[in-house]
Amino acid sequence: MNNNTTIKSTPKDVFLHLLNIFTFYLGVISFITLYIQYISALFPDPLSFHYTSMANSVRLSTSILVIAIPVYIFTSWLLEKDLANNHERRELKLRKWLTYFTLFISAITIIIDLIMFVFSFLSGELTIQFFLKVLVVLLVAGAVFGYYTWDLRRKDVKSKILKILAWVLSSIVLVSVIAGFFIVGTPAEQRMRRFDEQRVANLQVLQNQIVNYWVQKEAFPQDLSELEDNISGFVVPVDPESGLSYEYIVIDALSFELCATFKTSTEDFDSIYQGSKYFYPYDPFQQSWEHEAERTCFTRTVDPELYKDIR
Repeated sequence: MNNNTTIKSTPKDVFLHLLNIFTFYLGVISFITLYIQYISALFPDPLSFHYTSMANSVRLSTSILVIAIPVYIFTSWLLEKDLANNHERRELKLRKWLTYFTLFISAITIIIDLIMFVFSFLSGELTIQFFLKVLVVLLVAGAVFGYYTWDLRRKDVKSKILKILAWVLSSIVLVSVIAGFFIVGTPAEQRMRRFDEQRVANLQVLQNQIVNYWVQKEAFPQDLSELEDNISGFVVPVDPESGLSYEYIVIDALSFELCATFKTSTEDFDSIYQGSKYFYPYDPFQQSWEHEAERTCFTRTVDPELYKDIR
């Protein structure tokens, strides 16, 4: 009998194997990314911590995990079922190529990960954040290498270990997703934070426009509508959730207030992230926009000496 004909790949084999390995890579990358972001949140770096980008990365990684891992487990089950009925399919060239390619990628990842660890150690820059991130990559890459090495060597097609691994993998993914609710907040809490971020962004835009108005006319506008400009196209922003206008109060010739109603507290955020400043990516000067989960007003005073050369 011609063995080449017996183990020839079919379109179904190509589809299942490629889908299986693609979802596997997606899941591994997302899992590593998710835990790296968790580490960044639990041990924030004052020089690079940004809640918004971290939360976005967590949401994306979680979304990929929730979809990719079930597909990977399902396609693995289909492939194992096919192998149980056709033992010779273990010798498919496509299967072996993908397996050895995965072993190659995981081995390279381990080597690079260890190189970076040693380099950071010799440079004296080994922090707890970096150590934990290196450890996550090392453990995941090591687990991948160990699993596929075992898969190549195993003789028992109907191994019960695969079912155990499927349940373990599902449990780890579930725990990882749930952990995100405690580290970055529930979807509802994250949505409220994003609304508050937009409120702060809007208030800063209004503040800049009011100061520019004062520079040009040496007086504050009596109403925010006076800031609108058909030539520049500026339109006064409103609350992103309620659609109501922000409160604007002229205190005296040099001071004014901007008020908004927030849904979250920056103090609560700081306590979660060990006092790290709640960085707003659109606020390069890190002005004071701390607020409570209530109506909060920000008083701003223009220094004439600071702006006298701009007029």
